[in-house]
Amino acid sequence: MKLKLFVALAATLNGLATTPLAAEDAGAGPGLQPYAEPIPGTDLAVEMRPIPGGTFLLGSPEDEVDRAPDEGPAVEVEIAPFWMSTFEVTWDLYDAFRNTGTADSGKDMGADTPADVDAVTRPTKRYGDESFGFGKGSQPVVGISYHSAMEFARWLSSVTGRAYRLPTEAEWEYACQAGTTTAYSFGDDPAQLDDYGWYADNSDFQPQPVGTKKANPWGVHDLHGNVMEFCLDHYDAEAYAAVEPGAVGPVVLPTDRRYPHAVRGGSWDDDPPALRCNARYQSSPSWSKRDPQQPKGIWWHTDAPYVGFRVVRAVEEDERLQDVRSQITRESP
Repeated sequence: MKLKLFVALAATLNGLATTPLAAEDAGAGPGLQPYAEPIPGTDLAVEMRPIPGGTFLLGSPEDEVDRAPDEGPAVEVEIAPFWMSTFEVTWDLYDAFRNTGTADSGKDMGADTPADVDAVTRPTKRYGDESFGFGKGSQPVVGISYHSAMEFARWLSSVTGRAYRLPTEAEWEYACQAGTTTAYSFGDDPAQLDDYGWYADNSDFQPQPVGTKKANPWGVHDLHGNVMEFCLDHYDAEAYAAVEPGAVGPVVLPTDRRYPHAVRGGSWDDDPPALRCNARYQSSPSWSKRDPQQPKGIWWHTDAPYVGFRVVRAVEEDERLQDVRSQITRESP
């Protein structure tokens, strides 16, 4: 079936319609188009950019400046086509999630198991100013946990009738490189970062509204900086060594462990090396060190005002990722 027809058919699910964007296809291949996913009951939409399928070198070359050991060994892999949200998830979108659906039945920030295990739960209010004083609206959501990002994606899937999730590390890196082979999607010179991302030298010590810097060659904004972005994978420093050349869609599937999960892209608080396409980072218990709860909550990080996320949608979902969901509960280690 032609992909254009696939999009049209998918758009009729649950009586909803996706809205094509006027932007150019960004080289994503014939038939795969950008679109905007409306959020029912709101005037909001999630803009999605097409990412063409192909092969690329996962990981960085050994001679790349500022390369870390966990970025190798580099291995060629295949990535199936998908859509990625044009922007990081904003507070406007996240608050739409929080204000609908089933409230978390836990005492404060997390339940052990919802009464309906298939129900999408939403977080209760966190302690203090959840925006860290940075403001909301079109600012990227910050301080959320991996579990929270995963539940947002499940909620988005439930209200639209289409399957959304976090990107795998391999998908994220592939989309960031956008067909290039350089440290950044615009080349190897970090002096150009001011045009493409928010980082320590230009951010005024805070995240900035999404989409205010140039997009990468495939039309995706803020992959370099602004906020670090959760990926679906459990972080494994040795993950690339276990990938066979030619593997399709490599992923380290998540477990019920709270940490570590892969985060990519660097943030407003980082120096240029952290914003490279191949730079890998991991979530940490230190992100919740001021959380007074025991056990710690599962929805928010009290000490991570630099972490957020974006979502993807596969053209044809990998069997391993169908119905993937967070397994984390308040009792998780």
